[in-house]
Amino acid sequence: MRMTSGLVKRDKRGGLAGFTLIEILLVIVIILLLAGALVVFVLPQQEGAEKNTTKLMLGQVGSALDTYRLNMGHYPTEQEGGLDALMKKPTFENERMGDKWQGPYLKPGTKLDDPWGHKLRYEVVDRTLETGKSTLPYKLSSVGPDGQQDTDDDVKVLTGDEDKESSTAVPK
Repeated sequence: MRMTSGLVKRDKRGGLAGFTLIEILLVIVIILLLAGALVVFVLPQQEGAEKNTTKLMLGQVGSALDTYRLNMGHYPTEQEGGLDALMKKPTFENERMGDKWQGPYLKPGTKLDDPWGHKLRYEVVDRTLETGKSTLPYKLSSVGPDGQQDTDDDVKVLTGDEDKESSTAVPK
């Protein structure tokens, strides 16, 4: 007398039953459909997450720029190293200016690159050409996923005259 476990089934002829080729193919098709759904629904969310991360990063750098201005009396210039002046103390001609620097203004190890590997763009705006609009005294932006400046996918700090969608506000 042969003993069999409850997991092994016998077919009508008394032999052991297994999966048919059709059943195996059906399982493979179901797995491929689930993988396709993952690609269609999850991957587009990654670009949105990268843009949101960039907006948060620009907001953090903007706050650091404002703190720098409070300490130094001006925003960092290109001669002082631009955004790098937030991380390491620039060389100042005036010793008193060097004493005012209270940095680093960003956490150590903070990268000034966007999620796509491009450097953040920072430019001090000439306030003498002001047109009466409420704008920030600097431009801070990322070139976005395409790496091209002044395209629709750029992520910018809201300056008062730009589209609200490109602001640093956290999405709801």
